[in-house]
Amino acid sequence: MQLDFDRFMVDQLVRPIANLYRATPLGPGETPAGPPVAYIRQRKMAIKEDIRFYADEGETQEIFRLRARSMLDIGGSQYDVFAGEERIGYLRHKFKESLTRTTWHIGGPDEAEVAIGRERSYAGALMRRVIDFVPDIGGLIPIPYNFDFLIGDRVVGSMNRKFQLRDRYIVDLSGDTERKIDRRVAIALAIALDALQNR
Repeated sequence: MQLDFDRFMVDQLVRPIANLYRATPLGPGETPAGPPVAYIRQRKMAIKEDIRFYADEGETQEIFRLRARSMLDIGGSQYDVFAGEERIGYLRHKFKESLTRTTWHIGGPDEAEVAIGRERSYAGALMRRVIDFVPDIGGLIPIPYNFDFLIGDRVVGSMNRKFQLRDRYIVDLSGDTERKIDRRVAIALAIALDALQNR
């Protein structure tokens, strides 16, 4: 199954009605190791987020989904990742913890935390927050938006944003040799970073 790869490119497709993305496994460098393994749809202006991940571009076979636990985000956002009716993991974004560097908690099928996704640079995080206040042009100034995956104090992977006309991320979990982070949950986090939070 190609979702068992350690490295993926997640890129945005430009569409007027919905945010669409695709996830493609990577070989050496940024060379695709095969066709896309997931096509992702986020409906714009949804009351409660429910993002679907499909095996095919025609969206006939759902493979997993990212669903908000509630409509209101008080103190942070919480999302569950389901494959069918089975919960395979969760993502939590805590507001106070993310004031200096954006931080997401990554969990498994139960409530046990597996890893953390944390913005790599304090300086970069501060620059992004300042530039976001610049009217009209703040979003056009390229600031690195890169994350590390940590299990305990050990960095086991990364997620790096590539600056292009449409958003693109490289997810690399090569250091997670025990495969504690479900690759589907990691792809869901890349979508959450791009589509669900103010950057």
